[in-house]
Amino acid sequence: MRTIAKFLFLVAALASLAGCTVYKAAMDERSLGQIYDDEQITFLIDKELLADKDVNYMDYKAFTYLGRVYLVGEYESDTQRNRAIRLARDVEGVRSVTTYLLPKQEVANCGTSDQLRIAAELDKDLLEDESVNGTNVDTKIVQCQAVLLGLVGSQQEIDRAQAIAGQVPGVTAVKSFLHVYTDR
Repeated sequence: MRTIAKFLFLVAALASLAGCTVYKAAMDERSLGQIYDDEQITFLIDKELLADKDVNYMDYKAFTYLGRVYLVGEYESDTQRNRAIRLARDVEGVRSVTTYLLPKQEVANCGTSDQLRIAAELDKDLLEDESVNGTNVDTKIVQCQAVLLGLVGSQQEIDRAQAIAGQVPGVTAVKSFLHVYTDR
């Protein structure tokens, strides 16, 4: 009986996750073809980072919008950082690579639990705000700095998303890679 309950829970969780993905795609400024191409690029970058022995995969997160890659995270050495950037650049379809990579260090009052709380609160606040299409804003917390990425409908959305991020307790800085979507 317990196995059946676990199975049903897993099926329900996957179904709700698929629903979220469909909703996110429907709200995205890009076409389905552009979304697919960008997701494929991100997947291939993740695959390269995971397979490389010189790069710690868990230190990096790739985001792709219209073939433009944003590599966000921390690095242990210049060699590791440069290798991660090179791996991302070499993936087919990548038009450019922009980085927000910080040297790995301990930051006072900014542990893993703090970063997870900030990430959850920021995502919640972005989704609840009526003037921001929160599903179009990706976030990453690095050393308690909020990094905003994505394509949105207006400069007002960018300004509001930045303001929301700056109001989350524990955020020490906000870096925005949000852009107004223009059909290019």
